[in-house]
Amino acid sequence: MLTIWGRRSAFNVQKVLWLMGELGLAYERIEAGGDFGGLDDPAFRTLNPHGRVPLLRDGDVLVWESHAILRYLAARHGEGTFWSPDPARRVAADGWMDWSQTALQPAFLTGVFWGGYRTPEALRDEQALAAALERANRLMRRLEAQLEGRDYLLGETLSLADIPTGTNLYRYFELEIDRPSLPRVEAWYARLQARPAYAEHVMVPFGDLKGRLAF
Repeated sequence: MLTIWGRRSAFNVQKVLWLMGELGLAYERIEAGGDFGGLDDPAFRTLNPHGRVPLLRDGDVLVWESHAILRYLAARHGEGTFWSPDPARRVAADGWMDWSQTALQPAFLTGVFWGGYRTPEALRDEQALAAALERANRLMRRLEAQLEGRDYLLGETLSLADIPTGTNLYRYFELEIDRPSLPRVEAWYARLQARPAYAEHVMVPFGDLKGRLAF
């Protein structure tokens, strides 16, 4: 049995739960982080010295960092669908996964979601928030271009490329923000919403996070 630590409303945990749902994996989830705490407990720090979620345990194997977990699960359980033994066939998905973590996530999740929604209005840096939204929208236009002639980022089927990037879409389209016209991204989002694993693990209401910087 796989065990994963993390709360359902945590963005990086949602990526992993979504993929586990797509793979049909059975697992136990232990609430950790946020109001549940536990990340500084010595027992948890023994498992993950960084004190972060998600954390995955598969028997004697411990995996931390969301994208490392995604790759581990895909390699172990998703060969032929989410994983290829050929590095040349994996490189496109790897690129989009890293792009999502190093470009889109800082601009949208950190800059817009944290800088706006999660920050109390009196504490917001409106200039920084506007700049972050501009960056996020520019990156969404890049996705719009990538999706030309494709149902998903790399073609006609869901791949690892879609998981980290697609996890942003629920919050991006639920927030009251200015968005450019993105018909291909919206169509992609509609396809993701129709997937049971996405609906269950990513489309999690986040109203309890509004104005909260504590976790």
